[in-house]
Amino acid sequence: MNIKPLADRVLIKPAAAEEKTVGGIIIPDSAKEKPLKGEVKAVGQGTKDEEMVVKEGDTVLYGKYAGTEIEFEGEKYLIMRQSDILAII
Repeated sequence: MNIKPLADRVLIKPAAAEEKTVGGIIIPDSAKEKPLKGEVKAVGQGTKDEEMVVKEGDTVLYGKYAGTEIEFEGEKYLIMRQSDILAII
């Protein structure tokens, strides 16, 4: 991975949005529910006040509006602080 988060930030690959149909009507991408879990791809070193608990490969749950969306080499990722992660699953 060529992206290395700084301090207490974490790089997450969101899980794919679920495909849903309603009575044969296909829901467009813009109306799909934003995924709330993903896989940790890279972690920062932490800070003197906050030790990094998550590690690469962990599957995590995060808040609906947490993080900043970025695109790298055609893939979409989220970068957020470790404190925005709700749980490791």
